[in-house]
Order: sequence, then C-alpha cells, then structure tokens
Amino acid sequence: MKKSIKIWLAVTGILLLVLGVICISNPAETLFASAWMIGALTLASGIFGLAFTLETQAFIPNSGTRMLSSLLQLFLGMFFLFHNVALTASLPIVFAFWLMIEGVILAIDAFDYRKAGFGGWWFICLLGIGAVVLGYFGLKNPITTGKTLSWLIGIGIILSGCARIIGLIGISKFEKLLKEF
Repeated sequence: MKKSIKIWLAVTGILLLVLGVICISNPAETLFASAWMIGALTLASGIFGLAFTLETQAFIPNSGTRMLSSLLQLFLGMFFLFHNVALTASLPIVFAFWLMIEGVILAIDAFDYRKAGFGGWWFICLLGIGAVVLGYFGLKNPITTGKTLSWLIGIGIILSGCARIIGLIGISKFEKLLKEF
C-alpha cells in the first residue's frame, strides 16, 4: 500500500479522535451541529419508509403503523431542518418522544411479524418495549438526555477513529507478512 494512503488513514483516525473529544467537551454545540444532519437523515428515512410501505402494503398486514411512522419521520425531518435552533433546545425531548412512539410501533409490528410466522418477533417486541422505557427516562431528565446524546455521538466518532488506526496497524502487519513470503 502506498505510504500516502497510510498517512491519510492515520490523519483520518487522529482527526476523528479529536472530533470525538470536541463533541464530548461541547454538548450544546454537538447537538446544534447534529440537528441538521439528524433532520436530513430523518427526512430521508421517512421518504424511504413511505415508499416501502406503499410498495408492500398489499402483502404485509397492518401497514398503517409503518405509514404513521414514515409520516412522523417526514414531519420530524422537516421540523429539524427548518428549526435548527429550536431543535437544539428540544432535541432531547423530541428524541425521547420519538423513541417512545417508535417503541410502541415496533411492539405492534412485532405481532404482525408473529402472524407472518417470523420466529424472532419476540425480540422485536422486546426492543420496542426497551425503546419506550428509554424514552420515558429521557423525558424525566432532558438535560441528562442531551448530554448523553452528545457523549454517544462523541464516543461513536472516537470509536470510528480508533477503528481507522487499528486498521492501519493491521494493514502494516499484513504487509510485513507479505514481504516475508
């Protein structure tokens, strides 16, 4: 592998580590910066979910809950994109409500999967119940929820940076082994 590629991989890993620390150190700014991305991704998820629902409603029972979920995601995505400052303040509360609603929808959908013969329906139901519980705790303390979201974002970015650096080490070791043969 070219040395320049290794350098770029190392730089990417280090920058992601620094960005992760910045996210953890600046929770309000992290939420503000995340608001736009969350809005765009939520909007896209709603669009694709709506397309999925319209394409599969003939053979998947009770598609109304998936339609509701998709429409909710469309609404939230547009809200997040057009009201970025308001989202930063309300993101923990909105996230908690969304988590609760999605949890209920997952639990309901689990029984549709059961009717369709899917053996893992109970796991989907448990995930739905877990989402409702986490959403409830998020509503009880939105400041902690906001900080937790920033921490999770930061940790996720740090892990991504670590993966790049570990990948670089692995590539270097692999290249050494190839040279020995």
